[in-house]
Amino acid sequence: MTSSPGIWAVIPVKETKAAKRRLAADVPVHLHERLVLTMLEDVLLAVSQVPELAGIAVATLDVNASALARRYGARILTGDARCGHTAAVAGAARILAAEGAAGMLQLPGDVPLVTAGEIGHVLSLHRPAPSFTIVPSHDQRGSNTVVVSPPDAVPLTFGDDSFYPHLDTARLHGIDPQIVPLPGIGRDIDNIEDLRIFASLESATLTRAFLDQNRFAEWSTIAPVQDRQKR
Repeated sequence: MTSSPGIWAVIPVKETKAAKRRLAADVPVHLHERLVLTMLEDVLLAVSQVPELAGIAVATLDVNASALARRYGARILTGDARCGHTAAVAGAARILAAEGAAGMLQLPGDVPLVTAGEIGHVLSLHRPAPSFTIVPSHDQRGSNTVVVSPPDAVPLTFGDDSFYPHLDTARLHGIDPQIVPLPGIGRDIDNIEDLRIFASLESATLTRAFLDQNRFAEWSTIAPVQDRQKR
């Protein structure tokens, strides 16, 4: 399959039963996988409504995530999907670069507040290649969206504190990074406290509807022991 020459969205997704381990301990077992997939669907819905994107690629081995992604017209990449977020994105970058894509927009599957407008805004500010645009997490620790042109211009390494290292890496590769803070993309959900904050915000997302339908307010009110100890 040959890609279109524009910028592709790439969403890495772990096998959903093993995804979000920090969150899984505080979510009822029967809801965990469905919650992960619902957040992913919010992201896919937003991305699918961005006409400036050339296409969507989801890097995953998960059967349910793959089926969901295909409903939104996504291409499934499996080659490096088992090796973690960083390897999955690097593999996608190599494929897209080899196929002549103009760029890659990396987006996680746990930012349900993302909107097509936010993604379009990031793309409108992205400079001609070689270029690097980044949307930090709300605490300016994580890299919630990175746009790289060409796709392999800057090696990406993800983790809890990847934002500032990514800025340094872009500069080492001769690119002045552009920073675009955004409230929706910036609000990723890694743990129960993130989920509580998300639930306190008004949104028309599938994730918010899922939490309301499954009585989130009831099972999330008691903080777990490890959460209380951090305060």
